[in-house]
Parts: sequence; structure tokens; C-alpha cells
Amino acid sequence: MKTYGGSIVGTNKKIGIVVSDFNQLITSKLLSGTVTELQKFGVYDQDITVVHVPGAMELPRVANQLSKTNLFDGLIALGSVIKGETSHYDYVCSETARGISQVSLDSKIPVMFGVLTTDTIEQAINRSGGKGGNKGSECAQGVLQMIGFDNWIKNSLH
Repeated sequence: MKTYGGSIVGTNKKIGIVVSDFNQLITSKLLSGTVTELQKFGVYDQDITVVHVPGAMELPRVANQLSKTNLFDGLIALGSVIKGETSHYDYVCSETARGISQVSLDSKIPVMFGVLTTDTIEQAINRSGGKGGNKGSECAQGVLQMIGFDNWIKNSLH
């Protein structure tokens, strides 16, 4: 039996991060966790590009555009959508997830979904560096693992 889990190596990897400025209290913590984790695995500061967008709905568009530039080995989309009193939350969560998923499927590079969709601000705080960990850190590891997996597939098929 052959198994492969994907290596997590950041050396010489170029990572793009698209981050929503809406709910910046949360997204700034997600961004910090992402960058720290990328650095931990050997990604240099000069190989990290951060692009700010107004809100979660803009994440898929910019991720799509960046995925076509051939400048990055992987992308991470970060955002935070916190439930309010209207159904707007449901639409934003659904369309943002659908859009980033589509970019990931259509792209030649891995695209990670780091958008928190929570009922309360407390839940968002917990998932952006509190007792629930940091979703940004998880995405950093995930994108590096997927890059390793993609490289393994390319090398195994040739």
C-alpha cells in the first residue's frame, strides 16, 4: 500500500493571502497567525504577498485573479462573517464559500478557505487565536501541504 500525506515545506514557496478588512479585529488575528505559521515552515517575508479587500464577498474575485498570475504557489483567503439579525449572513457565507471553492477547483494552485462563519463574536475570537486555535495558522499549514501534494503528483506522473 502506498500512502502520501504531503510534505510541509515553505522554502522557496510564494504565497498570496487575500484578507477581508471587514471584522478587522478578527481578520488581523487570522492574518497574523497565517504569516507566523508560514514563516515557521520556511516561507520568507519577501515571498508572502498580502492583498486587502473590503469584505468576504470580494475574496473569491481577487483570489481568482491572483491564481491566474503565475506569481504564487498557493493562495489563502481569510475573512470573518459573524451572524447578525438578517439573512444577509447566510448569503455572504454561502456565496463566499462557493466562490472560493470554484477558484480552488479551477486553479492550477491550491487555494485555502480561511473564512470564519460564526454565530457570535466570541466564537470568532476563539477561532482566530483563542482556545479554538487559529484558522489562519491551519490554512498556512494546509496550503503548504497541498503544494507538496501537487508537486508529488507532478513528479509521480512523469
